Amino acid sequence: MTDFLQLVLSGFATGSIYALAALGFTLLWQASGTINFAQGEFVMLPAFMMLVFLNAGAPLLVSFLLTCAVAVVVLGWAFKRGIADPLLRFGLMPIVVATIGLAIAARNGIRAGYSAEAHPFPSLFADKLFNVAGVTVTLADIGTLVLALALVLGTQAFLNKTVTGRAMQAVAQNTESATVLGINVPRMVFYTFAINAVLACAAALLVTPTYLAKFDMGESLGNKAFFAAIIGGFNNSRGALLGGVIVGVCENLAAAYISPSYKDAVALVIFMAVILFKPQGLLGKKVERKV
Repeated sequence: MTDFLQLVLSGFATGSIYALAALGFTLLWQASGTINFAQGEFVMLPAFMMLVFLNAGAPLLVSFLLTCAVAVVVLGWAFKRGIADPLLRFGLMPIVVATIGLAIAARNGIRAGYSAEAHPFPSLFADKLFNVAGVTVTLADIGTLVLALALVLGTQAFLNKTVTGRAMQAVAQNTESATVLGINVPRMVFYTFAINAVLACAAALLVTPTYLAKFDMGESLGNKAFFAAIIGGFNNSRGALLGGVIVGVCENLAAAYISPSYKDAVALVIFMAVILFKPQGLLGKKVERKV
């Protein structure tokens, strides 16, 4: 029982990181109809940006803040203006193809321009162990879970409780009506891309100490985040949290009680089961399509 609880807690910590990346999928989809299949690389690139600042002598938190500023410009504004805006007018498929190509280019660019080796990354949390009712947990697991949940719930509160957040949701629901109401639609969409960039930086800060900074670290993370977003409900930001936690816990249990070789297949199996029995996701809503 103790081992089971440890696996579940560790799965919650890992799943909360998946939730951060999955939240980016849902936010971009709701605000602009964009599906970013380079989301995993949007986590990998900030990890290497932080490494550059760390190697230049900047402390970890300073490196994180500088990386957030760069990411908002590059992964937020430049991505929106250079890829999303020109292609979305032609439908969803061009943006899907473009982001898949962007992911491949980012991985190969880092491998060729920086290194193909895995690089250690400092942890935000001290290396400490706690024993609670016989369950041994690390400070990193607790801190990762708390910080990631705070970011997800904070983003949700921002969307629901602030004027800007409500305006962003209005744009997501009906762009034409939001324009009539005087909402600056391009600005609200940019805010969504900027929030996604910051969440990706936070995910990089939390996951890279475990995954190590490697050019292909975003591939697996992006796939699991996408599955988590679908499992929870692609049109519901709370679903990203649920889907991420389900994937994180289930893959830990599968690795321990079945075989480690099945760990990476768990997200796909759950995804297929949800798609078959509840296509809109566990918390998603059915959306009528006009033809």
